[in-house]
Amino acid sequence: MRGLLPERGMAAPEIAPETPRARNPWWIPPFFGRVPDVPRDQLSLLGFVSLALLFENYDFSLLTAALPFIAESLALDEASLGSFTGLIRLGALPAFFVVPLADRLGRRRVFLISVIGLGLGTAATGLCQTATQFLLVQLVTRTFMLTSATLAFVIVAEELPAAHRGWGLGMLGALASLGHGLSAMLFAAIEVLPWGWRALYMFGLVPVLFIGRFRSGVRETTRFASLDPSAVASDWLAPFKALVRRFPARTAGVAVLSFASSAGQSSVYQFTAQFLLVHRGWEPGQYSLLVLTAGVLGVFGNIAAGKLGDRLGRRVVGFAFLAIFPALAWWFVTAPSGWIILAWGGLVFLLTASSVISRAFATELFPTSYRSTAAGSVAVMETIGAAAGLALVSGVMSFGYSLGPALGIVSLLALLGALAVFTFPETRSRELESISG
Repeated sequence: MRGLLPERGMAAPEIAPETPRARNPWWIPPFFGRVPDVPRDQLSLLGFVSLALLFENYDFSLLTAALPFIAESLALDEASLGSFTGLIRLGALPAFFVVPLADRLGRRRVFLISVIGLGLGTAATGLCQTATQFLLVQLVTRTFMLTSATLAFVIVAEELPAAHRGWGLGMLGALASLGHGLSAMLFAAIEVLPWGWRALYMFGLVPVLFIGRFRSGVRETTRFASLDPSAVASDWLAPFKALVRRFPARTAGVAVLSFASSAGQSSVYQFTAQFLLVHRGWEPGQYSLLVLTAGVLGVFGNIAAGKLGDRLGRRVVGFAFLAIFPALAWWFVTAPSGWIILAWGGLVFLLTASSVISRAFATELFPTSYRSTAAGSVAVMETIGAAAGLALVSGVMSFGYSLGPALGIVSLLALLGALAVFTFPETRSRELESISG
């Protein structure tokens, strides 16, 4: 024991007390994992933009869940639903002209306006009486949805430290995806709620009622605020010209990734309720239970993508998630009833995980002076891809295929997106300025 104890007359060495790890803020559940070393003000900002994005996910998931009821109410036949929902997805295209304003006016101002527009548009959707009215209102609402979602990812990417940027983007997606769960819980009561599916859309007014809290909680990003005035776009077309001139290969690669992955994945997700309620004979309560149980895997898909992207790299993780998706899509549409929950849970996990990687590339590969424009362009390509995939479902069905096989065929487009990720430089743990320098 001699040598292990202090000599007589010598003071025992002091043992520094272990610094306790900071607790998660109340809005990050413990099962989401420990919060890394991120400043408190940045965590608060993450919370506010996540809450706004939660309602974007709520509106988005309503069309999927309530589609059979909406179709019956508005006299739409199943063969036309692919084209109808595809046109609604195209409503986000005007965001291509709105998002670039954030590179001139700032992220905060445009983000807050889009949150108000999202809330008002969601509520107005519930007042529509015809298919044309529904389409037009959703076209406008989708513009605000895409703008708010795009800027939420830009804000988080610009504010969080490089070592934990992937975690922040993944946590943003995880918290926002709780909007799907909220939608599912309320959807379970669709047959007893007054006005049915219309009442679900009225809930979208909540962010408008709390816009004062959003104004105080969302600040301008440090990177944009510190931009040299000469670097801020002087006209609307300047950011687009700079994108194509300075990074033609990256811009094309991200466009392919966004279009192909969205076309292959969105069509399968959009028709989940239609496939299960109409072709498998499920009840609304069963569908809600599916979303609230297996859908939880989607929440963890965001977290897993963020952490794995920081650890293993965005490229290999993105490729794996996108390449596996078509196989699970075929399993979902052909699986026996007992396996549907597991198959669909895997699909949602892959969809949310690959989306985090795509959004990471969209925000990391380009400079601050036109990062919002780049991210908005990517989101628009996702919109076009989703619309094309949904229209392709209707096209495949016109050749005599039923809905299930049509979804499986269209899902193969995700493989093209998987290959596109290898055209980019690796971005993990690198400062944004070094990536686009």
